[in-house]
Amino acid sequence: MAFSVHVIADYFIRKVERDAGDNITQLKLQKLLYYAQAWYLAMYDQPLFSNKMEAWQHGPVCREIYERFRHLSWNPIPDSATVSNEQALDGDTLTFLEEIWEVYGQFSASKLEQMTHDEDPWINARKGIFPGYPSRTLIDENAMRKYYQARMLARKRIRAN
Repeated sequence: MAFSVHVIADYFIRKVERDAGDNITQLKLQKLLYYAQAWYLAMYDQPLFSNKMEAWQHGPVCREIYERFRHLSWNPIPDSATVSNEQALDGDTLTFLEEIWEVYGQFSASKLEQMTHDEDPWINARKGIFPGYPSRTLIDENAMRKYYQARMLARKRIRAN
């Protein structure tokens, strides 16, 4: 069952420790959504949310979330911008999202952007597009699934040795 991308986005927005001086911009949120979708595809063989990710110049973007926060530009997203109820998420999904946050939430938006730029799904979706040029090319979900399943398998092999 795919969840609303807004519920997933709001989960990450609420995770930010604003009292500690942290914030989340659209750039960082988009990369967190990408990694959540990619790892969910790899682990459960189905999408976390039905929206597709596009290969924009600054990394993967979910257009619906981009449009929702477009007015903020590069500014931090306030906690008050959340609109959905986390109760729509089951316990297993909350655990999964917490793991994504623990791994990727620690990185800056620019670091996450660079990480996605170094990975095959985004690179392959951008083939033939000049660096810095806009694009609405979709990142293939099957490519995402295979790439992150291969990473998962490689980690298991390393741990086994």
